[in-house]
Amino acid sequence: MSKKEDRIFKNNMNASDEQISNDQDLKKNEDQDELKQDVDDETSQPDKEVTESEQSDSGDEKNDKTPEQKIKELEEEVTSLKDRLLRKQADYENFRKRLYREKEESMKYANQVLLLDIVSMIDDFERAMKSAEDSKDFDAFHKGIVMIEKQLVSILEKKWELKRYDSVGEVFDPDRHLAIAAEENEDVKEPTVIEDYQKGYLFHERVLRPAKVKVSQPMAKDKNNSDENNQESDNDKE
Repeated sequence: MSKKEDRIFKNNMNASDEQISNDQDLKKNEDQDELKQDVDDETSQPDKEVTESEQSDSGDEKNDKTPEQKIKELEEEVTSLKDRLLRKQADYENFRKRLYREKEESMKYANQVLLLDIVSMIDDFERAMKSAEDSKDFDAFHKGIVMIEKQLVSILEKKWELKRYDSVGEVFDPDRHLAIAAEENEDVKEPTVIEDYQKGYLFHERVLRPAKVKVSQPMAKDKNNSDENNQESDNDKE
């Protein structure tokens, strides 16, 4: 055998040895994977059996309850629900009473600020009267009273939307005017206020108190005709 052939033969032998070694390593790895899978299956199997056993025991316990036990549990649940309902009802009743009490107190003291303004005006009246007693000056006293009246009206109008209105010259409106006197006038075509006995007031643009007024109203047609007939009769007699 030549040297060249000998070298080729050795190379083939080495390649064959490497292939055999690779096959052995591959088979070894496969054996290890199978062994690991078997160990995992054996490890998980007891847990599965335990879980199934617990479920079976729980189902057996439920099935093992007697009718008396089931009735007792239901009665306890009903009692618990009744207690919760009663507590809810008591809480609602307490809330309702507290809300009603707060509403009453709010209504009771709603006019507190208004009364404070009125009290200030009373103080002004007292000072004016005391000054008049000391000085005996009627003109000064009258001016003080007029000033206090204007101040009071201004406060009521600006702070409380209470406005006083005049009615003289307005067409009679039963919603704004209360007629306590009337007279006929042939010069007017519709009822008109000619005198204001008592001022009217508006509260937030709603009539709080109608004005007491005297009204001038057109003369009745029958009366006009009667007057004309009487005048013609008098003319005929002449």
